[in-house]
Amino acid sequence: MAGVFRHWSRQSYVFGISGHISVRDPEYHNAFWTNPLGVHFGLLKASDMILLSLEGEVLHPPNHRGPGFETLPGLQEHKSSQRAKTRPANAAGFLIHAAVHKRRPDIHAACHCHTPHGRAYSAFAKPLPMVSQDVCKFYKRHDVYQSYGGVVLAEEEGELIADALGPTNMGLILRNHGLLCCGETVDQAAWLFDVMEAGCRDQLMIDAAEATAEKEGYSYKRVLIADEEAEYNRQMEGGPEICYAEFQAYYDYERQVNTLKLSINF
Repeated sequence: MAGVFRHWSRQSYVFGISGHISVRDPEYHNAFWTNPLGVHFGLLKASDMILLSLEGEVLHPPNHRGPGFETLPGLQEHKSSQRAKTRPANAAGFLIHAAVHKRRPDIHAACHCHTPHGRAYSAFAKPLPMVSQDVCKFYKRHDVYQSYGGVVLAEEEGELIADALGPTNMGLILRNHGLLCCGETVDQAAWLFDVMEAGCRDQLMIDAAEATAEKEGYSYKRVLIADEEAEYNRQMEGGPEICYAEFQAYYDYERQVNTLKLSINF
């Protein structure tokens, strides 16, 4: 989870204090870990994360719960940073992630961020066309949340987002807002998020190229991948194991640059 945030920082996904990831706890299934509010993605560590119940109670670090509360069994070895002990979770983030985790027991991780191309493409309120092999991972597995109710500060809005995600989708374009991607692991969710952001970027570039060609009088039209091939691509590359493996290249890189002091000679 911390590795994904470091990767997001490197990808320039940081936008103020927006953006959050949730990972369902493997022991306490009705709870998830998430990041504290207001910490730059590039600074986040495993010890910074906060464990929340699906009802919004802070389960770890225990000091958030007030005096007299002890560390939950199984978490005695988890060291929490000062940031985890003093900063709250993102309120809007909790409402989104709690609704998704309640509705979808198959989902163990969810990523949401206000990325440049995701924000821009979300204004069109349209799903991604199958214009590349990569974006086929979302063939019949993503949708658009067509409503925009402002900053998510009401439980109802989180429930509506979960409704739009549905029972099988792994990605959601939030109109005038950003992107949401899910997975059986945080690695899968993170890789699908990268794919969706890249898909939004590619679509904006294709739209611009097509509009310019039309203005200049050129015959320059996109060719979409047919349904049969799109379904095949999704089956071959869209599953949890392949997506997990895809993200390992980024995770290994983050581990290398963040745990070793490399001397680079030019």
